[in-house]
Amino acid sequence: MKSVLFLCVGNSCRSQMAEGLLRHLGGDRFEVHSAGIVESHLRQETIDSMREIGIDIARQFSKKADVYEGRKFDIVVTTCDEAKEACPLFPGAGRTIHWSIPDPVGKGPAAYRAARDRLTELIETELLPG
Repeated sequence: MKSVLFLCVGNSCRSQMAEGLLRHLGGDRFEVHSAGIVESHLRQETIDSMREIGIDIARQFSKKADVYEGRKFDIVVTTCDEAKEACPLFPGAGRTIHWSIPDPVGKGPAAYRAARDRLTELIETELLPG
């Protein structure tokens, strides 16, 4: 089982979507986590966009990356440019990946769907085959 950490700035949208998507698509092949540079809250729009495709992430919650300090992950993925720049280092990460997903906050449901769909593509092409 591969351990994966998705990082974003606030852990309210993109990294939360990625966590739910990989957990759903990857099944028991992955141990999946997400966190942010700052703690925030899981946005209702994020929950709604995931429900549209049959994935319920309502029980997920925002966490700061420091809760994983000292933990080794097989894969660490930053899901936004801000997180890439400010991301704490995770020494021992087997692989580090950066995905530049535009922030959907404040841009309406279509932006959340676009972020979700792009994350799905990236997960299917870059994480699931490995």
